[in-house]
Amino acid sequence: MSTQVSESFVKQFQADVHLAYQQNGSKLKNTVRYKNNVKGSSTVFQKVGKGIASQKARHGLVPVMSLDHTPVECELQDFYAGDWVDALDELKLSIDERRVIANSGAYALGRKTDELIIEALSKASAANDVGSYTEVLSKANILAAFAKLNENDVPDDGQRFGIVGPYQWNVLLNIEEFSNSDYAGDNLPFLKGTESRKWLGINWIMHTGLPLDGTNRDCFIFHKTAVGHASGQDVKTDITWHGDHAAHFVNNMMSQGACLIDDTGIVRIKCKESSN
Repeated sequence: MSTQVSESFVKQFQADVHLAYQQNGSKLKNTVRYKNNVKGSSTVFQKVGKGIASQKARHGLVPVMSLDHTPVECELQDFYAGDWVDALDELKLSIDERRVIANSGAYALGRKTDELIIEALSKASAANDVGSYTEVLSKANILAAFAKLNENDVPDDGQRFGIVGPYQWNVLLNIEEFSNSDYAGDNLPFLKGTESRKWLGINWIMHTGLPLDGTNRDCFIFHKTAVGHASGQDVKTDITWHGDHAAHFVNNMMSQGACLIDDTGIVRIKCKESSN
């Protein structure tokens, strides 16, 4: 087996990983605020308060809203997903096999991206919680969470998202308004590769990585501006030869972080995982 890997192959492999990550790696990256190419170990998202409109006297000065700007720091962390490849010569000749390994690394990093975002959502205050761990998800829970967003003046601008587990997704499908195309839409263009529908002005997503403790499941409804995700280094691939292993090591890596920005834009729905 060759101990050298051509530069063109490394670039193509990295392109495959990057494309797979962008297409299918993360389900939630497009649901939150995002900063790319961050320099340093952290970045700052601005939390902006509500403005108040006032009158002014004729020829007087326009009143200043004096918006409250609160900086929220988002720390970046480094993550890796690598594997050994003993038959790289064969890999170089087989596009399908190359993509299998590229996809595996991309999916692993994508799951980590979603894990960071869900962790940030989980830090939201319990003040906006609805539902109970003793009962399964219901239409009443959904409407209560919907009302919470409205009470908090969260914008209804098409950027509200709801994420639920597989069991909760099946529960939603049994709600006429959710499953009937007369009420809900599907195939959201920015949520490719995952189950999604739009109902009550909320973009609903099925996700398997939501917090689960025994039968206690947490689901969330939130606005895009409530959580921030930052990237210092998008997915990058490095391939090196190790003679002691008689193999190449394919390493995928990234530097990312997520943070809670605005509690009022997140509602946690507590529910029981199943009816058993």
